[in-house]
Amino acid sequence: MMKIIAAPNAFKGSLTADQAAAAMAEGIHRVDTETKVIRMPVSDGGDGLVIAMANAMAGDLIPLPVTDPRERRVKAQYLWDAGKRTAVIEMALASGLALLPHDLQDPTLATTLGTGELIRDALDRGAQHILLGIGGSATCDGGMGVAAALGYRFLDGSGNVLSPMGKSLARVAAIDSSGADPRLAATRFSVACDVTNPFYGPEGAAVIFGPQKGATKDQVKELDKGLANLSRIIRKDLGADLTGLEGAGAAGGLGGGMKAFFNAELTPGIDLVLDLLNFKDTLAGADLVLTAEGRIDDQTRFNKAPAGVAKAAKASGIPCIGLCGSMGDGLEPLYALGMDAVLSICPGPVTLESAMAKGYDLLALATEQAVRTFISARKSHGTT
Repeated sequence: MMKIIAAPNAFKGSLTADQAAAAMAEGIHRVDTETKVIRMPVSDGGDGLVIAMANAMAGDLIPLPVTDPRERRVKAQYLWDAGKRTAVIEMALASGLALLPHDLQDPTLATTLGTGELIRDALDRGAQHILLGIGGSATCDGGMGVAAALGYRFLDGSGNVLSPMGKSLARVAAIDSSGADPRLAATRFSVACDVTNPFYGPEGAAVIFGPQKGATKDQVKELDKGLANLSRIIRKDLGADLTGLEGAGAAGGLGGGMKAFFNAELTPGIDLVLDLLNFKDTLAGADLVLTAEGRIDDQTRFNKAPAGVAKAAKASGIPCIGLCGSMGDGLEPLYALGMDAVLSICPGPVTLESAMAKGYDLLALATEQAVRTFISARKSHGTT
Protein backbone atom coordinates (compact mmCIF):
# COMPACT_ATOMS: atom_id res chain seq x y z
CA MET A 1 0.00 0.00 0.00
CA MET A 2 1.37 3.39 -0.98
CA LYS A 3 1.56 6.39 1.32
CA ILE A 4 1.15 9.80 -0.28
CA ILE A 5 1.26 13.13 1.53
CA ALA A 6 -0.93 15.96 0.20
CA ALA A 7 0.57 19.21 1.51
CA PRO A 8 -0.97 22.13 -0.41
CA ASN A 9 -1.09 25.82 0.36
CA ALA A 10 -4.25 27.81 -0.36
CA PHE A 11 -5.27 28.75 -3.91
CA LYS A 12 -6.15 32.37 -3.18
CA GLY A 13 -9.69 33.22 -4.13
CA SER A 14 -10.46 29.62 -5.08
CA LEU A 15 -9.57 27.01 -2.44
CA THR A 16 -8.45 27.03 1.15
CA ALA A 17 -5.49 24.79 1.90
CA ASP A 18 -7.89 22.38 3.61
CA GLN A 19 -10.15 22.24 0.54
CA ALA A 20 -7.12 21.76 -1.71
CA ALA A 21 -5.96 18.82 0.42
CA ALA A 22 -9.42 17.26 0.13
CA ALA A 23 -9.38 17.64 -3.66
CA MET A 24 -5.93 16.05 -3.86
CA ALA A 25 -7.04 13.14 -1.68
CA GLU A 26 -10.00 12.57 -3.98
CA GLY A 27 -7.73 12.52 -7.03
CA ILE A 28 -5.35 10.04 -5.37
CA HIS A 29 -8.15 7.68 -4.41
CA ARG A 30 -9.47 7.67 -7.98
CA VAL A 31 -6.26 5.84 -8.82
CA ASP A 32 -6.12 3.54 -5.80
CA THR A 33 -8.64 3.53 -2.98
CA GLU A 34 -6.19 1.64 -0.77
CA THR A 35 -3.51 4.33 -0.86
CA LYS A 36 -2.90 5.91 2.53
CA VAL A 37 -3.34 9.64 2.05
CA ILE A 38 -2.03 12.05 4.68
CA ARG A 39 -3.77 15.40 4.29
CA MET A 40 -1.51 18.13 5.57
CA PRO A 41 -2.61 21.62 4.48
CA VAL A 42 0.19 24.11 5.01
CA SER A 43 0.75 27.86 5.08
CA ASP A 44 3.79 30.10 4.79
CA GLY A 45 2.28 32.67 7.13
CA GLY A 46 -0.45 34.03 4.89
CA ASP A 47 -3.97 32.90 4.20
CA GLY A 48 -4.85 29.62 5.88
CA LEU A 49 -2.35 29.70 8.75
CA VAL A 50 -4.95 29.39 11.51
CA ILE A 51 -6.74 26.46 9.87
CA ALA A 52 -3.44 24.71 9.09
CA MET A 53 -2.39 25.03 12.72
CA ALA A 54 -5.84 24.00 13.97
CA ASN A 55 -5.23 20.68 12.24
CA ALA A 56 -1.97 20.24 14.13
CA MET A 57 -2.54 21.72 17.56
CA ALA A 58 -5.01 21.31 20.36
CA GLY A 59 -6.98 24.47 20.90
CA ASP A 60 -10.09 26.45 20.19
CA LEU A 61 -10.96 28.89 17.45
CA ILE A 62 -11.77 32.19 19.13
CA PRO A 63 -14.11 34.47 17.14
CA LEU A 64 -13.61 38.19 17.67
CA PRO A 65 -14.98 41.33 15.97
CA VAL A 66 -12.08 43.64 15.16
CA THR A 67 -11.16 46.68 13.06
CA ASP A 68 -10.52 45.85 9.42
CA PRO A 69 -7.88 47.66 7.30
CA ARG A 70 -10.26 50.53 6.51
CA GLU A 71 -11.55 50.85 10.09
CA ARG A 72 -14.79 48.95 9.55
CA ARG A 73 -15.83 46.06 11.77
CA VAL A 74 -15.07 42.53 10.62
CA LYS A 75 -15.42 39.07 12.20
CA ALA A 76 -12.02 37.47 12.64
CA GLN A 77 -10.73 34.50 14.60
CA TYR A 78 -7.55 33.06 16.04
CA LEU A 79 -6.42 29.73 17.49
CA TRP A 80 -5.98 29.56 21.25
CA ASP A 81 -4.19 26.70 22.99
CA ALA A 82 -4.82 27.28 26.70
CA GLY A 83 -2.56 24.42 27.77
CA LYS A 84 0.45 25.88 25.99
CA ARG A 85 -0.74 29.47 26.53
CA THR A 86 -0.12 29.97 22.83
CA ALA A 87 -2.15 31.92 20.28
CA VAL A 88 -1.87 31.51 16.51
CA ILE A 89 -2.95 34.70 14.76
CA GLU A 90 -3.36 35.25 11.03
CA MET A 91 -3.13 38.93 10.23
CA ALA A 92 -4.91 38.40 6.91
CA LEU A 93 -8.13 37.65 8.82
CA ALA A 94 -8.06 41.12 10.40
CA SER A 95 -5.89 43.25 8.12
CA GLY A 96 -5.86 41.34 4.83
CA LEU A 97 -6.27 42.59 1.27
CA ALA A 98 -9.01 40.02 0.66
CA LEU A 99 -11.22 41.87 3.14
CA LEU A 100 -11.43 44.93 0.90
CA PRO A 101 -13.29 45.52 -2.35
CA HIS A 102 -11.11 46.94 -5.09
CA ASP A 103 -12.30 50.52 -4.58
CA LEU A 104 -11.18 50.49 -0.93
CA GLN A 105 -7.68 49.14 -1.56
CA ASP A 106 -5.40 52.01 -0.59
CA PRO A 107 -2.43 51.31 1.73
CA THR A 108 -2.09 54.99 2.64
CA LEU A 109 -5.44 54.67 4.44
CA ALA A 110 -5.07 51.10 5.72
CA THR A 111 -4.15 50.03 9.26
CA THR A 112 -3.06 46.87 11.08
CA LEU A 113 -5.03 47.92 14.18
CA GLY A 114 -7.30 44.87 13.99
CA THR A 115 -4.35 42.50 14.14
CA GLY A 116 -3.26 44.24 17.33
CA GLU A 117 -6.76 43.77 18.73
CA LEU A 118 -6.46 40.02 18.18
CA ILE A 119 -3.13 40.03 20.03
CA ARG A 120 -4.62 42.04 22.89
CA ASP A 121 -7.46 39.54 23.27
CA ALA A 122 -4.96 36.69 23.38
CA LEU A 123 -3.04 38.50 26.12
CA ASP A 124 -6.30 38.87 28.04
CA ARG A 125 -6.59 35.06 27.95
CA GLY A 126 -3.10 34.66 29.34
CA ALA A 127 -1.03 34.13 26.19
CA GLN A 128 2.71 33.89 26.67
CA HIS A 129 3.56 32.96 23.10
CA ILE A 130 2.08 34.59 20.01
CA LEU A 131 2.64 32.99 16.61
CA LEU A 132 1.73 35.64 14.05
CA GLY A 133 1.46 35.00 10.33
CA ILE A 134 1.80 38.20 8.32
CA GLY A 135 1.10 37.30 4.69
CA GLY A 136 -1.74 38.69 2.59
CA SER A 137 -1.84 42.19 4.06
CA ALA A 138 -3.69 45.24 2.75
CA THR A 139 -1.45 47.55 4.72
CA CYS A 140 1.76 49.56 4.69
CA ASP A 141 1.83 51.15 8.14
CA GLY A 142 5.11 49.78 9.47
CA GLY A 143 3.24 47.98 12.24
CA MET A 144 1.93 51.18 13.78
CA GLY A 145 -1.62 49.82 13.94
CA VAL A 146 -0.62 46.71 15.89
CA ALA A 147 1.52 48.81 18.22
CA ALA A 148 -1.26 51.37 18.75
CA ALA A 149 -3.69 48.63 19.77
CA LEU A 150 -1.21 47.64 22.47
CA GLY A 151 -0.57 51.07 23.94
CA TYR A 152 2.05 52.76 21.76
CA ARG A 153 1.38 56.32 20.55
CA PHE A 154 2.82 57.94 17.43
CA LEU A 155 3.21 61.71 17.66
CA ASP A 156 3.76 64.43 15.09
CA GLY A 157 6.05 67.41 15.55
CA SER A 158 3.43 69.23 17.64
CA GLY A 159 2.83 66.28 19.94
CA ASN A 160 -0.48 65.31 18.38
CA VAL A 161 -1.40 61.61 18.19
CA LEU A 162 -1.38 60.31 14.61
CA SER A 163 -3.74 57.74 13.16
CA PRO A 164 -1.76 54.50 12.71
CA MET A 165 -1.96 54.19 8.92
CA GLY A 166 0.27 54.58 5.91
CA LYS A 167 -0.33 58.28 5.32
CA SER A 168 0.97 59.06 8.82
CA LEU A 169 4.37 57.41 8.38
CA ALA A 170 6.18 60.50 7.12
CA ARG A 171 4.74 62.67 9.92
CA VAL A 172 5.93 60.58 12.86
CA ALA A 173 8.33 62.66 14.95
CA ALA A 174 8.27 60.65 18.18
CA ILE A 175 7.12 57.31 19.57
CA ASP A 176 5.63 57.26 23.06
CA SER A 177 6.00 53.76 24.56
CA SER A 178 5.08 54.74 28.12
CA GLY A 179 1.60 53.26 27.75
CA ALA A 180 2.68 50.00 26.14
CA ASP A 181 0.91 46.97 27.59
CA PRO A 182 3.18 45.69 30.41
CA ARG A 183 2.30 42.08 29.56
CA LEU A 184 4.31 42.42 26.34
CA ALA A 185 7.57 42.14 28.26
CA ALA A 186 6.71 38.55 29.25
CA THR A 187 5.35 37.52 25.85
CA ARG A 188 7.33 35.74 23.14
CA PHE A 189 6.45 36.66 19.56
CA SER A 190 7.24 34.41 16.60
CA VAL A 191 6.47 35.99 13.23
CA ALA A 192 5.94 33.76 10.23
CA CYS A 193 6.77 35.67 7.06
CA ASP A 194 7.24 34.55 3.48
CA VAL A 195 9.50 37.31 2.10
CA THR A 196 12.94 38.68 2.93
CA ASN A 197 12.49 42.28 1.75
CA PRO A 198 13.90 45.17 3.78
CA PHE A 199 11.80 47.82 5.54
CA TYR A 200 12.23 50.49 2.84
CA GLY A 201 14.24 51.23 -0.29
CA PRO A 202 14.21 49.84 -3.86
CA GLU A 203 13.40 46.32 -2.61
CA GLY A 204 11.34 47.49 0.37
CA ALA A 205 7.75 47.09 1.47
CA ALA A 206 6.27 50.05 -0.39
CA VAL A 207 8.13 49.75 -3.70
CA ILE A 208 7.72 46.00 -4.17
CA PHE A 209 4.32 45.35 -2.62
CA GLY A 210 2.56 48.72 -2.53
CA PRO A 211 1.18 48.50 -6.10
CA GLN A 212 -0.36 45.09 -5.31
CA LYS A 213 -2.32 46.76 -2.53
CA GLY A 214 -3.66 49.59 -4.65
CA ALA A 215 -0.93 52.22 -4.27
CA THR A 216 -0.29 54.65 -7.12
CA LYS A 217 3.26 55.58 -8.16
CA ASP A 218 3.08 58.76 -6.08
CA GLN A 219 1.73 56.86 -3.09
CA VAL A 220 4.53 54.31 -3.36
CA LYS A 221 7.07 57.13 -3.12
CA GLU A 222 5.16 58.65 -0.18
CA LEU A 223 4.99 55.33 1.67
CA ASP A 224 8.66 54.52 1.05
CA LYS A 225 9.76 57.91 2.42
CA GLY A 226 7.42 57.36 5.33
CA LEU A 227 8.89 53.97 6.20
CA ALA A 228 12.39 55.44 6.03
CA ASN A 229 11.24 58.15 8.45
CA LEU A 230 9.63 55.64 10.83
CA SER A 231 12.85 53.60 10.78
CA ARG A 232 14.81 56.66 11.88
CA ILE A 233 12.35 57.45 14.69
CA ILE A 234 12.37 53.81 15.84
CA ARG A 235 16.16 53.94 16.06
CA LYS A 236 16.05 57.26 17.93
CA ASP A 237 13.28 56.46 20.43
CA LEU A 238 13.40 52.67 20.79
CA GLY A 239 17.04 51.90 20.01
CA ALA A 240 16.11 49.30 17.40
CA ASP A 241 17.96 49.31 14.08
CA LEU A 242 15.95 47.74 11.25
CA THR A 243 18.69 48.29 8.66
CA GLY A 244 19.43 45.06 6.84
CA LEU A 245 16.82 43.04 8.75
CA GLU A 246 15.53 40.36 6.38
CA GLY A 247 11.73 40.24 6.39
CA ALA A 248 11.36 43.74 7.87
CA GLY A 249 9.39 44.75 4.78
CA ALA A 250 6.91 41.89 5.05
CA ALA A 251 3.25 42.93 5.30
CA GLY A 252 3.91 46.59 4.62
CA GLY A 253 6.66 46.81 7.22
CA LEU A 254 4.82 44.85 9.90
CA GLY A 255 7.79 42.46 10.05
CA GLY A 256 10.08 45.30 11.06
CA GLY A 257 7.46 46.79 13.36
CA MET A 258 7.05 43.52 15.23
CA LYS A 259 10.80 43.38 15.78
CA ALA A 260 11.02 47.01 16.88
CA PHE A 261 7.96 47.16 19.14
CA PHE A 262 7.84 43.60 20.50
CA ASN A 263 11.33 42.14 19.88
CA ALA A 264 9.72 39.45 17.75
CA GLU A 265 11.66 36.68 16.03
CA LEU A 266 11.14 36.67 12.26
CA THR A 267 11.12 33.16 10.82
CA PRO A 268 10.37 31.80 7.32
CA GLY A 269 6.71 30.91 7.71
CA ILE A 270 6.77 27.54 6.01
CA ASP A 271 9.70 26.33 8.14
CA LEU A 272 7.84 27.30 11.31
CA VAL A 273 4.63 25.63 10.14
CA LEU A 274 6.31 22.40 9.03
CA ASP A 275 8.08 22.18 12.37
CA LEU A 276 4.83 22.60 14.29
CA LEU A 277 3.18 20.01 12.04
CA ASN A 278 5.99 17.51 12.74
CA PHE A 279 6.31 17.20 8.99
CA LYS A 280 9.66 15.42 9.16
CA ASP A 281 8.11 12.58 11.19
CA THR A 282 5.11 12.41 8.86
CA LEU A 283 7.43 11.88 5.88
CA ALA A 284 8.64 8.56 7.26
CA GLY A 285 7.58 5.76 4.93
CA ALA A 286 6.02 8.05 2.32
CA ASP A 287 6.27 7.16 -1.36
CA LEU A 288 5.37 10.56 -2.76
CA VAL A 289 4.75 14.13 -1.62
CA LEU A 290 2.36 16.38 -3.50
CA THR A 291 2.30 20.10 -2.84
CA ALA A 292 0.28 22.84 -4.51
CA GLU A 293 -0.39 26.56 -4.72
CA GLY A 294 -2.23 28.97 -6.98
CA ARG A 295 0.98 30.00 -8.75
CA ILE A 296 4.43 28.47 -8.83
CA ASP A 297 7.19 30.57 -10.41
CA ASP A 298 10.66 31.98 -9.84
CA GLN A 299 9.54 33.60 -6.58
CA THR A 300 8.42 30.29 -5.07
CA ARG A 301 11.99 29.38 -4.10
CA PHE A 302 12.07 32.29 -1.64
CA ASN A 303 10.50 30.50 1.33
CA LYS A 304 7.09 29.97 -0.26
CA ALA A 305 5.14 26.97 0.97
CA PRO A 306 5.74 24.60 -1.99
CA ALA A 307 9.51 25.21 -1.79
CA GLY A 308 9.58 24.44 1.91
CA VAL A 309 7.64 21.22 1.38
CA ALA A 310 9.94 20.21 -1.49
CA LYS A 311 13.09 20.83 0.58
CA ALA A 312 11.76 18.73 3.43
CA ALA A 313 10.82 15.92 1.04
CA LYS A 314 14.27 15.97 -0.56
CA ALA A 315 15.94 15.79 2.84
CA SER A 316 14.01 12.56 3.45
CA GLY A 317 14.72 11.18 -0.03
CA ILE A 318 11.09 11.33 -1.18
CA PRO A 319 10.01 12.57 -4.62
CA CYS A 320 7.86 15.69 -4.71
CA ILE A 321 5.54 17.04 -7.39
CA GLY A 322 4.12 20.57 -7.37
CA LEU A 323 0.67 21.39 -8.78
CA CYS A 324 -0.47 24.91 -9.58
CA GLY A 325 -3.08 26.94 -11.37
CA SER A 326 -0.50 29.18 -13.04
CA MET A 327 3.06 28.14 -13.86
CA GLY A 328 5.63 30.89 -14.35
CA ASP A 329 9.21 31.09 -15.57
CA GLY A 330 12.36 30.34 -13.62
CA LEU A 331 11.45 26.94 -12.22
CA GLU A 332 14.95 25.44 -12.45
CA PRO A 333 15.98 26.42 -8.90
CA LEU A 334 12.96 24.52 -7.58
CA TYR A 335 14.25 21.30 -9.10
CA ALA A 336 17.48 21.71 -7.16
CA LEU A 337 15.47 22.29 -3.97
CA GLY A 338 13.65 18.99 -4.37
CA MET A 339 10.60 19.58 -6.54
CA ASP A 340 10.89 16.90 -9.22
CA ALA A 341 8.20 18.35 -11.48
CA VAL A 342 5.71 21.20 -11.67
CA LEU A 343 2.36 20.64 -13.37
CA SER A 344 -0.47 23.04 -14.13
CA ILE A 345 -3.97 21.94 -13.17
CA CYS A 346 -5.48 23.79 -16.14
CA PRO A 347 -6.33 21.34 -18.96
CA GLY A 348 -6.16 23.99 -21.69
CA PRO A 349 -6.91 27.65 -22.42
CA VAL A 350 -9.25 28.88 -19.70
CA THR A 351 -10.14 32.21 -18.13
CA LEU A 352 -8.91 32.97 -14.63
CA GLU A 353 -12.47 33.24 -13.40
CA SER A 354 -13.38 29.83 -14.80
CA ALA A 355 -10.24 28.19 -13.41
CA MET A 356 -10.87 29.61 -9.95
CA ALA A 357 -14.53 28.56 -10.01
CA LYS A 358 -13.57 24.99 -10.97
CA GLY A 359 -10.49 24.83 -8.77
CA TYR A 360 -11.53 21.77 -6.75
CA ASP A 361 -12.35 19.62 -9.78
CA LEU A 362 -9.28 20.73 -11.72
CA LEU A 363 -6.97 20.02 -8.80
CA ALA A 364 -8.52 16.58 -8.22
CA LEU A 365 -8.09 15.68 -11.90
CA ALA A 366 -4.50 16.95 -12.07
CA THR A 367 -3.63 15.05 -8.90
CA GLU A 368 -5.07 11.87 -10.37
CA GLN A 369 -2.93 12.26 -13.51
CA ALA A 370 0.20 13.05 -11.49
CA VAL A 371 -0.24 9.91 -9.41
CA ARG A 372 -0.94 7.76 -12.48
CA THR A 373 2.26 9.08 -14.07
CA PHE A 374 4.22 8.43 -10.88
CA ILE A 375 2.95 4.83 -10.64
CA SER A 376 3.68 4.21 -14.32
CA ALA A 377 7.25 5.45 -13.90
CA ARG A 378 7.76 3.17 -10.91
CA LYS A 379 6.46 0.18 -12.81
CA SER A 380 8.78 0.89 -15.73
CA HIS A 381 11.68 0.80 -13.30
CA GLY A 382 10.42 -2.32 -11.60
CA THR A 383 9.91 -0.67 -8.23
CA THR A 384 6.25 -1.61 -7.70
